[in-house]
Amino acid sequence: MTQPLDTLWYTRCPVPTGLGIAVQKGWLEEILGTQGTAIKSLRESTSQAVRESHFDHSLHNSVRHGGNIPAIWARASGRATRVIGLSWADEAQLILSLPESGIKTARDLKDRRFGLPDWSNAQIDFTRAQAIRGLENALRLEGLEVKDVELVDYHQHGTFSDEVVQSSNGLAGFGGRRHGGQNPELTGLLRGEVDAVFLKGAQAVQLAQQFGLHTVIDTGAHPEPLVRSNNGTPRTLSVDQHLLDNHYGTAVAILAAVLRAEEWAWGHPDDTRRYLARETNSSEYWVTQAYGEDAHRRLRTDLDERSIHALQDFTDFLRRWNFIPHSFDVREWIDPRPLETLRDAAAQRAG
Repeated sequence: MTQPLDTLWYTRCPVPTGLGIAVQKGWLEEILGTQGTAIKSLRESTSQAVRESHFDHSLHNSVRHGGNIPAIWARASGRATRVIGLSWADEAQLILSLPESGIKTARDLKDRRFGLPDWSNAQIDFTRAQAIRGLENALRLEGLEVKDVELVDYHQHGTFSDEVVQSSNGLAGFGGRRHGGQNPELTGLLRGEVDAVFLKGAQAVQLAQQFGLHTVIDTGAHPEPLVRSNNGTPRTLSVDQHLLDNHYGTAVAILAAVLRAEEWAWGHPDDTRRYLARETNSSEYWVTQAYGEDAHRRLRTDLDERSIHALQDFTDFLRRWNFIPHSFDVREWIDPRPLETLRDAAAQRAG
């Protein structure tokens, strides 16, 4: 089942993940180095086809920890991948308006213009999907539907992997330029072309304060998990089937590095905020605002039933909005064996 692996390709999103910390701490390289395996960041590859695997999971012997939309899309499109862990770190999911718009609550969005990103040249437009999810969840709380809002598209040329991501010494460098800028819908809001937009994470709270925007609702703070469920809740730790079939020990080692990084984070809140600031291209202050004072405690990868249920609900949402060709049973997508292997080993050590 386990054979030596020369190179593992890894990738993670610019969000809080155990894999991101494991890379920054050098622990992923360390644990795989004992197996004779080198690690490479696919988002720093000079090949766009390799970089695109961050979104379509097309590369053999790769691991991805981050937003679930590309992972779900890849699986629904026939990629042979498996989820070996799920992490749930709640984050700010803001619908924002200009103070003078009169939009104070989600109910006020009825018959107003909502700006949406449109990366139609990308294989999967995760930015659009997560914005519609946030909008739909907010409107449903008020008995409204997306059809009650006028959607305004901001089309972007190119794809998310057009340019090489730069990094230094394993630190995240996710700020690679995209054609047309990062948030054209935000520009539209500031120009008065639309009345509201959706933004998430550390950049969302920073931009909201910077431009004096009104937070209509933060669905990421709602008590109901399915309202908070979106691209980042839960995040998927996924590997390709080839890796599991031929290098099972590598998959176990990856998960071990992730869990080690998370356990370290629980006891080092200040250091963790610094690491997360690097991961998110932000500051420690905005990390706290977006992910909470207890952000270090939210790094926890497992296969919790709440996460599985939310992942299924979100997969069905993506199908309903035609972001994926068909839905599927996420339980069949999950391979619990690496987590079980680590738990059995821990129990043996304890016994």
